[in-house]
Amino acid sequence: MAPLILIILSLIPLLALFIRNYLLSCKKTNLPPTPPKLPILGNLHQLGALPHQSLWRLSKKYGPVMQFHLGRVPAVVISSPEAAREVMKLHDLATCSRPSMAGTRRLTYDYLDVAFSPYGDNWRFMRKIIILELFSLKRVRSFRFVREQEVGLLIDSIVTSGADQINLTEKLYSLTANVTFRMSFGFDYHGTEFDKNKFHEVIHEAEVVAGSMSAEECFPRGLGWIVDRWTGHQARIDKVFSELDGFFQHVIDEHVKQGREGGDGEEDMIDVLLRIYREQSRQQLGGGGKSLFGIENIKAVLLNFFLGGIDTAALTVNWAMAELLANPRLMKKAQAQVRSVAGHKNRVTEDDVDKLEYLKMVIKETLRLHPPAPLLLPRESISPVKINGYDVPPKTMIYVNAWGIGRDPNHWPEPDKFLPERFEDSSLEFKGQSFEYLPFGSGRRVCPGIHMGTITVEIALANLLCCFDWKLPDGMTAEDVTMEEQSGVSLTVSKKEPLILIPVNRMK
Repeated sequence: MAPLILIILSLIPLLALFIRNYLLSCKKTNLPPTPPKLPILGNLHQLGALPHQSLWRLSKKYGPVMQFHLGRVPAVVISSPEAAREVMKLHDLATCSRPSMAGTRRLTYDYLDVAFSPYGDNWRFMRKIIILELFSLKRVRSFRFVREQEVGLLIDSIVTSGADQINLTEKLYSLTANVTFRMSFGFDYHGTEFDKNKFHEVIHEAEVVAGSMSAEECFPRGLGWIVDRWTGHQARIDKVFSELDGFFQHVIDEHVKQGREGGDGEEDMIDVLLRIYREQSRQQLGGGGKSLFGIENIKAVLLNFFLGGIDTAALTVNWAMAELLANPRLMKKAQAQVRSVAGHKNRVTEDDVDKLEYLKMVIKETLRLHPPAPLLLPRESISPVKINGYDVPPKTMIYVNAWGIGRDPNHWPEPDKFLPERFEDSSLEFKGQSFEYLPFGSGRRVCPGIHMGTITVEIALANLLCCFDWKLPDGMTAEDVTMEEQSGVSLTVSKKEPLILIPVNRMK
């Protein structure tokens, strides 16, 4: 008994020291302000149908650096250019990781974890491939004929449709899907039995899954596991990624069967990725260490390319057309410049795009008001950092509200108005150096496909403005064109109502 008492007495000073240090650390920690939270749910109940708008409204009360609990997952929401600069420039390395795809998603689909991998050797290797091989300026230019041909087919389909009015939104999705297909796989939809509408549905489902968190990630593990299965979330994930995996594997197998080695300047994306895969395999066989690139990495790159390539370009053109229809004076101004540059050709080529200064301003303003991903893909802090004087611990999710930052009245006069002229003689660019303007992010996590995406948007919008005068259906006026967003959880946010328009062919 006496030895036991002595042991307990000897542990008391250590216990007191532990409690003192814990209390001091709690006292010194200056966490960001947070809205009141509920047990288990955290702040999830405060997210509305449009999370970026809900968080923007909350930031008005709780500040531009706000703590927000997604169930048991701590997050910080950034809603000002100053705070975004600290995250993406000053503390870029310490905050550039990505949360692992924990729980049901990772168990179901391994290469989703590769596609959104945390910062590390594998991520750096994948990033190098994407920047140097897939999205280099040379590679982007090599697909010029694909973009111009597909835009030409879009214009022809509108001219020959014979319909009084068309669903322009639907046609834009078809355009960007086919451009992405041809660049990725070397074939298109035309003349095939492939169901492009079905594939786009699957891609949209993948966006929803990748842009949401499972209950298993948010709630205590046992409860989350039950909720995911009760709601069908797990089955939804299984279905969408099984379909994607089957399609990607089929196309990869077809390329392997054909024995395509590339190197002739006409490589598609899979040709490039298979070449890298073979090089890595040879290096591994030669004793060069572990390969960092396998078939699952090829699928991961394709997943990223489709998630970032199909919807974003189509959405941007769609939003730009909607804003111009709501502002007839701006529509006429944009059309006048495009038609002046196109001249007798009646079509705009990529050589013409650099001369279309006002069109570029229209696109910049569209990206300010309607960034493709309103909440940039979340980051995760690797080590403790201070943002605007607040402590952000490791393993904290960080969301940058690009939508809210683009409407900050401290940096944008009349922020809710569509005013392309605000970019006249402005040095603001969307390449990640201007933190009041972040449609594609910044730092190590900046979107690598900026040039690939923007040239597609430019050539498509320019030709729509050049070839047609656009009228609204009978009974509608410019004031009736709304900018209401489609609700729901996804990486991207689309216009709620599709653009149903009357095209007037001016090439007759």
